[in-house]
Amino acid sequence: MKHRLYEEVARLTKALASPRRLELLEVLAQGERSVEAVAQATGLSVANASQHLQVLREARLVEGRKQGLFVHYRLAGDDVANLLTTVTRVAERRLAEVDRLIRKYRDQGDEFEPVGRRDLLARVRSGEVVVLDVRPEEEYRAGHIPGALSVPLAVLDRRLRAIPRKAEIVAYCRGPFCLLADDAVRLARARGRRARRLEDGFPEWRAAGLPVETEDPRPEGGYR
Repeated sequence: MKHRLYEEVARLTKALASPRRLELLEVLAQGERSVEAVAQATGLSVANASQHLQVLREARLVEGRKQGLFVHYRLAGDDVANLLTTVTRVAERRLAEVDRLIRKYRDQGDEFEPVGRRDLLARVRSGEVVVLDVRPEEEYRAGHIPGALSVPLAVLDRRLRAIPRKAEIVAYCRGPFCLLADDAVRLARARGRRARRLEDGFPEWRAAGLPVETEDPRPEGGYR
């Protein structure tokens, strides 16, 4: 009996034992996406993305729905987002290679120290910072930090001109391993702006029960 139970649990670990599937989960943690959109976000072919999504679906980590000719996927629940966060956090703390890669990329000194979620919430409410969501626009529409501006990384350099020079900028993206916010901070600082990143990303913000805004017309807006 106990052996059988662990066999069932192992279905989850087997589904997670792929860097590509972990990346797919990170994308879906931002909101529901079609197979084609997931493929584009991860650089996979549609056929390859579909195969990986099927594995995740069989492990009950994602759910799908058909709309016309397209299949849309989302995380099966908040617990899956929390599982992904836990796995990445444990990897960062326990695997020297992961920690080394992150430190190498983020070696920007004390001024690059990330902003905590509660600290950012207080500063947003007091109007002390300009918050930039540097994820793709469709992810912003599915859910974002209240008051955040949608400024995808590709257009950040141009959009910086509209942000008051004295304002402090806080950028965020998909999660602990997403480097879009780091690139945004690096670019903003190169233009003489005060900029920092959020300590993790939007999925962790939402999982912490902090306020979220959405422009998604679907009533569920999030994972379900």
